[in-house]
Amino acid sequence: MSQSEYKIADTKGRFLQAVKQGRRLKDVEWSSGRIILSNKRIILVSNDGKQALPLAKVASLTGRYDVNQTVAEVSDYVSVRLKNESVFLLSMGSGTEEFEFKLFGAMLDQTQMSVKHPAVKGGVIQDGGYERAKLKINTEPETPELTVALESGTLVTIEIDDVGQVDSGKQSVQGSERPILKVEHTEGETSVQTYFAGKSHTMAVLESLFNKGVREAQGSVELSETEKQVLMGLYSGVSPFEIPDFLGMDVDEVEDIYDRLIEVDVLEEVRRRREVSLKTRGRNIASEVINEQ
Repeated sequence: MSQSEYKIADTKGRFLQAVKQGRRLKDVEWSSGRIILSNKRIILVSNDGKQALPLAKVASLTGRYDVNQTVAEVSDYVSVRLKNESVFLLSMGSGTEEFEFKLFGAMLDQTQMSVKHPAVKGGVIQDGGYERAKLKINTEPETPELTVALESGTLVTIEIDDVGQVDSGKQSVQGSERPILKVEHTEGETSVQTYFAGKSHTMAVLESLFNKGVREAQGSVELSETEKQVLMGLYSGVSPFEIPDFLGMDVDEVEDIYDRLIEVDVLEEVRRRREVSLKTRGRNIASEVINEQ
């Protein structure tokens, strides 16, 4: 390694190439060996030799590529997609998620970009523009989070498993058309959106990180129209204690709905009789209902 390169992780695991320049490789098997992560590359070492994947050539960390039954049987692996449309799969057993966050950290830590926070708060568009910011990833898998240090001195912490929705697009930012991400999460009890703008490569990696949180919160659940009305009330900022009067419902009926929504992981109970707050899945459902109207 050069003087500017340093090791971040060195672990045993399995790896294989699942896609070669856009073509899926079905007749592949796992190779066992060392997986080394530095601030500049991933190095795969096996009996067949050594292969390096430069981080600058990583396009994104994507979903599953179960190209054959051997791969499908592995419950957890990291999919590394390169800019040439090749994909490598890395698995370290129980340490896979920890390695994945270290990989996100290697690619995103100290990255500078433009951030607008909050861009939307409680469904209301906020004044203010973009300002320069630096990113920092907490790589502990139990509490994965992104810290955004704004130039104004404000620190914004986004818990990855609290991210409810991610929208990508382009927008004029500080006089030029740039890729942006609109990320929905919470600040206290309030749903907010933070906008990120930066280079295409960085934005693709950042989107992979946020989408990891979105996937954790996804899962279909059937709700009645009344339950959706309760969610929309909470989403718009109505106190859980005021929901009965707000919707013209009996207190006992609202309590029963809270119990049902806690059961299906849409609400979480703050304390008995009866304070609740929206979980990520609940915010997603409320947002979808509002958009449908």
